[in-house]
Amino acid sequence: MDGIEIRDDRDAGRLEAVEGGEVVGRIEYFVLDEPAPALVPVHTVVEPAHEGKGIAGSLARELYALAAREDAVVAPLCPYVVRWAARHPEEAPAADPELLRAAKGWLAAHPERF
Repeated sequence: MDGIEIRDDRDAGRLEAVEGGEVVGRIEYFVLDEPAPALVPVHTVVEPAHEGKGIAGSLARELYALAAREDAVVAPLCPYVVRWAARHPEEAPAADPELLRAAKGWLAAHPERF
């Protein structure tokens, strides 16, 4: 992934992959405070011209690293991140079922967000 920078736009709720000033991929997420601090990815998108370059996997990896740096967990609702986590359990600890229920509840209460 030469030339691609990953940046966190927390205010917008996006972890972005940027190449040449252009956003070529992103994970859209929200922050959950209760029952525990968590980053909750909802969607992963890679622009068609950039598919197959490992961008989505790099975004997922960075999301888990970001959560670890913040002493939080990832409670994935995004199907891609769920699959990535299952393939990389050493990098992606499983979220507590109660936390996943809380994340689903938050998302259901805020349908306009995504």
